[in-house]
Amino acid sequence: MADTDKLANEVKTMTLQNGESTAPNNSSDDFMNDWGFPLPDLYKLALRFYKEKDGKAIHLTYKEKLRLVAYTKQAAHGKYRNDVSPDVGFLDVVGNDRRQAWQNLGDMSKESAMMEFIKLVDSQCGLLRPYIEAHKAENMEKIKKQREAEEQRRREEEEKERKRLEEEAQRQLEMERKRQLEQEMQIRTALNQQTAVQFSQYATQQCPGNKQQQEELIRQLQEQHFQQYMQQVYQQQLLHQQQQYQQLQQNTPSAQQLQQNMSSAAPNTTTTTNNNPNVTTVITKTETKELTQAQMQQMQQQQPNGPTSVPTEQPDTNGNKEDFPTPMPVLMPASIWTRKDIKAFKDSVKTCKENVIKIASLATATVRVPTHEDGSCLFWEFSTDYYDIGFGVYFEWTVEPSNAVTVHVSESSDEEDLEEEQQENKVDVEQGSKQDNRPPTDEIIPVYRRDCHEEVYCGSHAYPGQGVYLLKFDNSYSLWRSKNLYYRVYYSR
Repeated sequence: MADTDKLANEVKTMTLQNGESTAPNNSSDDFMNDWGFPLPDLYKLALRFYKEKDGKAIHLTYKEKLRLVAYTKQAAHGKYRNDVSPDVGFLDVVGNDRRQAWQNLGDMSKESAMMEFIKLVDSQCGLLRPYIEAHKAENMEKIKKQREAEEQRRREEEEKERKRLEEEAQRQLEMERKRQLEQEMQIRTALNQQTAVQFSQYATQQCPGNKQQQEELIRQLQEQHFQQYMQQVYQQQLLHQQQQYQQLQQNTPSAQQLQQNMSSAAPNTTTTTNNNPNVTTVITKTETKELTQAQMQQMQQQQPNGPTSVPTEQPDTNGNKEDFPTPMPVLMPASIWTRKDIKAFKDSVKTCKENVIKIASLATATVRVPTHEDGSCLFWEFSTDYYDIGFGVYFEWTVEPSNAVTVHVSESSDEEDLEEEQQENKVDVEQGSKQDNRPPTDEIIPVYRRDCHEEVYCGSHAYPGQGVYLLKFDNSYSLWRSKNLYYRVYYSR
């Protein structure tokens, strides 16, 4: 009885060395499919189970315990070796039997020893399989919790990024409104200084001796003067778009729908009548467009004698009023800013292969982004590796059948210009010259080289109407180097 207890205690003190490597075979794969654990992990669980249940839920004979001891020795050390086998005395029956059982295993592989150990314990105790299943369920629960935690962390990061982008967009809109208000105040100040003497004399003649009424009349005149001037500026800006709009109306199938959508905006316009009862002028209620310094100087040159009369529609030689199409909306200036987290931006963009473009030397990539029916503003972000790249934004007044973003890479920036020149120079003697069927395009941001390899370049632009944004990435100035472009575009409601 004492010898049996000694054998059981030695089995409990044995552990599998982690440094031993085993080669997978068909039997280990069968164990994996049957038990749900790799063979080494399954062996460790079976050995732990035997240590915990020996003498309680499992009862083995003396020969079976000798076999288990031999299997554990073989799994730990391989073939019998004297240097790892403890010295036993001549009268140590258990020690000699244990050594003999190990020697009898011969060249059995470590994996085979593990499998035989598991089979023997499983055959002698039916609780091993439920024990393994419980550990399997526990591991699956841990994996499930880890995945849920990762998913929750990912959602939190996406929500945080979305809020950051919304706050940034709101901040840019506030800055844009502030800039527009400052520009409007500058225009008003310039106009008021120009007409101060004339309006003061007129108010003195109309309300002599009443300072309060004079000031009120001057304010009314100044406001009327400002509105008339802004109307004139808008009409000058829209004149060059009228012919383009007529061409778009002829070539685009959905041009009538565009005209209906623009006509539906009639509640946002105010109609005023001039002295001529047959002429009506429409003033659109839009935000004041940012004017350049040249326009400010032109304004002062155009207004030497008080308020400027509003251009009106002129009748033709037959006495009929000229019919102009509804003007297209005015393009507002784009907002541009940068940020420093270029590495994090690239890592986030790399997850989508479509957002990474390799632009060869002397080539230009054009990203076409149609306006979305649910959006009101376009946002873009981009960066490159190691070197700068040219960037510009254009707006094409056309109607795309889908909202898909497409990318076109040309061999050089002059490729499209060359095709345009060929079309213009190609004249048929019998049929006459060809009409230009290309949709009209306006420039929002001119193409300039950007140091987008040092920081992320970002921007936004409010939709002027239905059409397609053209984001041009120009590498035509580089004779040898190609550029890896990381970009992302999206819209806000």
